[in-house]
Amino acid sequence: QVQLVESGGGLVQAGGSLRLSCAASGRISSINVMGWYRQAPGKQREVVATITSSGTTNYADSVKGRFTISRDNAKNTVYLQMNGLKPEDTAIYYCNADLLWRGWGTHWGQGTQVTVSS
Repeated sequence: QVQLVESGGGLVQAGGSLRLSCAASGRISSINVMGWYRQAPGKQREVVATITSSGTTNYADSVKGRFTISRDNAKNTVYLQMNGLKPEDTAIYYCNADLLWRGWGTHWGQGTQVTVSS
């Protein structure tokens, strides 16, 4: 079995920072793209940031300049450093990985809540 486990969510005041982590475990042969998505109440899940195995990153316009995605390939872990948080960043954050385990597939974590108070 493959598991993606997120950590690092919580409650923070506007302007504050949080760092999310997501570790993939199991008999994984390879991981291609890893990413962070979020879903606010009443809204569709949206991409926040992605990173390839070689380190190429992409960000949603709403988080550019405030969030930084990174990964540790040796640990199968992806991070999201979130600075300058705004109330509109409040959502459940999910990590995602395209990985090779019994074939290539997309796997999701269970989500971690991020709440930003004004």
